[in-house]
Amino acid sequence: MAEKTPHQNLTFPVADGEAHGYLAVPDSGSGPGVIVIQEWWGLTDHIKDVADRLAAEGFVALAPDLYGGWITHDGEEAGEMMSNLPAAEGAQKLAGAVDHLLAREEVTSSTLGAIGFCMGGGFVLALAAQQGEKISAAVPFYGVGQAVPQTYTGVRAAVQGHYAEQDEMYPVEQAAAQEQQIREESGAPVEFFYYDAGHAFHNDENLIGTYDPELAQLAWGRAVDFLRSKVS
Repeated sequence: MAEKTPHQNLTFPVADGEAHGYLAVPDSGSGPGVIVIQEWWGLTDHIKDVADRLAAEGFVALAPDLYGGWITHDGEEAGEMMSNLPAAEGAQKLAGAVDHLLAREEVTSSTLGAIGFCMGGGFVLALAAQQGEKISAAVPFYGVGQAVPQTYTGVRAAVQGHYAEQDEMYPVEQAAAQEQQIREESGAPVEFFYYDAGHAFHNDENLIGTYDPELAQLAWGRAVDFLRSKVS
């Protein structure tokens, strides 16, 4: 059953009011900014951990709460929650998160990175298309859902994708076509990595039984290096 997340520690303005999220700041007190976008489960322990891990790498990481405080560990319920989130509403919250993070005194970069997983991977690409020059690095992990853009002409970010060859939610053929479409329509640097794994192989909560620790570590190292090189 759905429950409330314990991880909200921040409120920020959006176009129609306010939204909440989780902010992680490195021990140094400052660093380049990264938006972390949740899976269809919500702002869970795993997404908090991703933000904390980015902070440990020197980034100021903000994970917006797209579900207004609700999380679940049930796949059917998660699918319903994702379906009930209009892409426009999610994009509005993410736009507010971008403006808020760029304005924070802890953030040393003039652009942001964005990393997201599952539903959040789709929103990463939507955010890059929406925000243009404000997003310099976009890192979708097996992005799916209603937010996946129809066109990528607005993308100015370098894109590094992480996709699974045995992904039943987003077949690898679709991922390869997406990679080519982004490259052709945006003109931005694009590189997708493909892993001998299933959907959500990076999620160590392993809610669908596809977590692969070795490949997760490989993908994570690539993503951190990429964000470090592109966000300044």
